[in-house]
Amino acid sequence: MQPLFLPGPSVTFRAIVLLAASVVVMVADHRWQHLESMRGVLESYIIYPLRYTINLPIDFFRWADQGLSSQQFLLEENARLKEQQLRAQVSLQKISVLERENDRLREMLGAQPKVGERMLVAELLVIDLDPNRQQVVINKGSNQGVYIGQPVIDAWGVMGQVIHVADSSATAMLISDPNHAIPVQINRNELRTTAFGLGCGGQLELRHIPHNADIEPGDLLVTSGLGGRFPANYPVGRIVEIDRPVGETFARVIAEPVAHLDRSREVLLVWREEAAIMNTEISPTQGPANAGK
Repeated sequence: MQPLFLPGPSVTFRAIVLLAASVVVMVADHRWQHLESMRGVLESYIIYPLRYTINLPIDFFRWADQGLSSQQFLLEENARLKEQQLRAQVSLQKISVLERENDRLREMLGAQPKVGERMLVAELLVIDLDPNRQQVVINKGSNQGVYIGQPVIDAWGVMGQVIHVADSSATAMLISDPNHAIPVQINRNELRTTAFGLGCGGQLELRHIPHNADIEPGDLLVTSGLGGRFPANYPVGRIVEIDRPVGETFARVIAEPVAHLDRSREVLLVWREEAAIMNTEISPTQGPANAGK
């Protein structure tokens, strides 16, 4: 019986024929450039789209990686610039305070406590502006060397001091807290007094000021450095109201804190050279009412 399909050429024969044809085509193309136009068509409509499709996932992952790297870099750069700006603003706080008569400058610099170089930026986690307890919680604690009594300032002035320290957080009492007091002096004439927090309204009160005291609305209050906690010559507040009631011994003087107590989200913790002396807890008998005195 005769088979339906006759056997074709062997695979080896086919390979030899195709190889020979390929060699002939390559030689002809090399000498006479007959396939140049066809090669251009294949490159444009077949090879390039295929290569583009294959490279799409690689290009996408490369683009995504570059985007994430750029975003992370921008976030880190933004945080660094914000910290740099905050430090610069704090450094500028004291310029207006130290612009006094030249003949007193040397004496002042020789007598005032010196502020240590170390500062640490912290962020506010919790804000408690209850009239009877004005406190904030920051994201730095004993792991970063924070201690009880440590001054807390923002870019505009003194905010308060640390009253409780945990491992990775700390609680600070604001200067407007009714249990807080801070030794201050009038920048214009160095009249020393104490500023007490009033709680409601976030204001400060200067007590035991005689009627004839040289004090005026607009006077700048700065830290005096007395009491061993706050460095000298940091802005605290400005006098906004003076009432001299007839028949009373002392005037009623009200000041507004210059620090943005209800708006600042970043603060600076300050280490003084006298930090070893200041690094003590407020005793139970002393209580928070005497903090900062």
